[in-house]
Amino acid sequence: MHELGLVNYAVKEVDKFARERGVTNIKTVTLEFGEVSGIIPAYLYDYWDWYTKKYHLLEGTKLKCDEIPAVTWCDDCKITYSTVAYGKTCPHCGSGHTWLLRGNEMRIKSIEVEEPDSDEEGGSTTLETEAEYRP
Repeated sequence: MHELGLVNYAVKEVDKFARERGVTNIKTVTLEFGEVSGIIPAYLYDYWDWYTKKYHLLEGTKLKCDEIPAVTWCDDCKITYSTVAYGKTCPHCGSGHTWLLRGNEMRIKSIEVEEPDSDEEGGSTTLETEAEYRP
């Protein structure tokens, strides 16, 4: 159920980001989250649809989700490897002196906004963000 908290955080951050830049029409928000974060995308989509109705600026926006592969670092042999495939034991040297390098984070990757003065149908711009949430 931590997906509701993540959606709450993301919606507030996107709303703040958009207001600071004078954005009035958001089309799509893309979230990135780690492969071992425990996030269930279906829950994110459901909560997003429900929660964005409370924010006029975000109501009706589409949510996209991208997964960040989990990568672990071995302190003994100084090599990275796939966390999901091998867990905490380094496949190169057998060491357990390892730690998760990435794959547990969630961040707002981008916000696609409709251009207000675009003569072309579907004119839009994608804004990159730096907002990151670490549980």
